[in-house]
Amino acid sequence: MAEKMSPSPGGAITPLQQMLASGTGAILTSLFVTPLDVVKIRLQAQRTPFSKGNPARGRAGGCSQAPWKCFLYCNGLMDHLYVCQNGNGCTAWYKAPGHFTGTLDAFVKITRHEGIRSLWSGLPPTLVMAVPATVIYFTAYDQLRDYLHARMGSWSHYIPLLAGALARLGAVTVISPLELIRTKMQSQQLSYRELRACIGSAVAQDGWLSLWRGWGPTVLRDVPFSALYWFNYELVRAWLCRQAWLDGATFTVSFTSGAISGTVAAVLTLPFDVVKTQRQVELGDSEAHPVTASKPSSTWLLMQRIRAESGTRGLFAGFLPRVIKVAPACAIMISTYEFGKSFFQKLNQEQQLRGL
Repeated sequence: MAEKMSPSPGGAITPLQQMLASGTGAILTSLFVTPLDVVKIRLQAQRTPFSKGNPARGRAGGCSQAPWKCFLYCNGLMDHLYVCQNGNGCTAWYKAPGHFTGTLDAFVKITRHEGIRSLWSGLPPTLVMAVPATVIYFTAYDQLRDYLHARMGSWSHYIPLLAGALARLGAVTVISPLELIRTKMQSQQLSYRELRACIGSAVAQDGWLSLWRGWGPTVLRDVPFSALYWFNYELVRAWLCRQAWLDGATFTVSFTSGAISGTVAAVLTLPFDVVKTQRQVELGDSEAHPVTASKPSSTWLLMQRIRAESGTRGLFAGFLPRVIKVAPACAIMISTYEFGKSFFQKLNQEQQLRGL
């Protein structure tokens, strides 16, 4: 697509229009990336099916402990746990595992025997969290970047780094209690009245900070990722525009810049992603089996344990799957978001011209 898009600063669009653009991007990204996660989880479930009675822990972020199972679901924008009990409640999302020899074989067999819609069977649970989290994150980034541009003239080079970190910190802080509540509802099958009583009891016993369990490792992974992503995105996009003699970024430039910056950030923050996966699985353990679940380890101790068990390579486990998922997710999200902002800018300009 050769159509030029507006420069990155939000400019003449409202926060509501930024929210609409980012929400649309989150939905489209989930539509494209969900089949990858559905296939990954079906392959994972094939290795540790519900019928096995012995507790087992999957290496790819899933955990099983009869009679329940939890999966780490990630669409490149948002990670969350999905908890199943006895295989029930997962039929619409996870279905019965088949015999797959690999990723391509799983794609073909799922499509042939269950219909193509089954590749998007994980879409509803991820949209519940991914859309609001992405809307908060991208809108906050644009607002912070514009605010800092007006006050940090000589330090403008580092504005994306700071704005990206602060925006992600805010989004994680807002979403973290919602994720904990959703995990609790899935694992214990609580009604809303029971959930309120359960949360009230937890707050009375451990204080309000108990609603932010798992916040620490999430921040350790997501905040550096966000800072690196936006810093590299602005640099790569400006460089590509100079190379192509463009006044503004095109859809292709934004797509390419998003993929490159997402890949770099994903690789550099991979050890924190491994730790975050372990901590999310521990969170699922504690919610589904609060009596038998082990006490969560600190992030530093968990990194030491992984290094002792698997060596330094263990901290970089899942390198290829993470890059394969994050790169297209970042590319689709940012290019859709920039295109949406460009659309609203042109719409606002046309309305202003009509009003003259």
